[in-house]
Amino acid sequence: MENTGYIALSRQSVLRRQMDIIANNMANMTTPAFKGEDMMFVEHLKKTANNDRVSLVQDLALLRNLNAGPMTKTDNPLDLAINGDGYFVVETPDGERYTRNGTFQLNQDGQIVTTQGDPVLGIDGNAITIPPNEPHISITRDGSISAGETLIGRIQIVGFENEQELEKQSNSLFARGEQEPQVAEGAEVAQGMIEGSNVQGIVEMTKMITTVRSYSSTSKLVDQEHERQRRAIQVLASSQQ
Repeated sequence: MENTGYIALSRQSVLRRQMDIIANNMANMTTPAFKGEDMMFVEHLKKTANNDRVSLVQDLALLRNLNAGPMTKTDNPLDLAINGDGYFVVETPDGERYTRNGTFQLNQDGQIVTTQGDPVLGIDGNAITIPPNEPHISITRDGSISAGETLIGRIQIVGFENEQELEKQSNSLFARGEQEPQVAEGAEVAQGMIEGSNVQGIVEMTKMITTVRSYSSTSKLVDQEHERQRRAIQVLASSQQ
């Protein structure tokens, strides 16, 4: 394959991955607390057999947009949002996981759980249980939970030194990786609110159009190079006759 073909192939490969990221962002425009993602591209110089350098493109990393999404009022006492940097801590079959999706509910045992049934943990590291037949649940900005006049516990909110290093998993959950959770300074809980996705549809649509055009122009470049080589071969073949 000629150098032009390698260059075009590297460009089309990263554009295809970019399109996958854009499609995933758009599919999660209504997912609570979803964080949009984008790719970081860098130039990769490759030496050829003639010791020339060819400039290729490489997708270096996947970056997560950490800006908070818009807050929506629901008046559901178990819908919670975090103002500031921080994550709720939930207990899953695979261990502790972290999320900003505060769409919570009560299970049959009275525990506050996620929509997947994973218990939300308090600052003592245990699940939070609401007494049965308690119609009034109050949650203050520091995460303290009261059922009627009784203080039940306090929701655990943690932060991380580098949120980009959190390992994304299914159901809006993150694994901590090699990091240790820290106290989320300044984070506050908003009861009866849900944080929405920070994906902006118009922005993603613009990215999609740009990506499609770039892919098409690269395909045209490949076709033009193929035609150039075909004509060159014809000219050489004619000169040998």
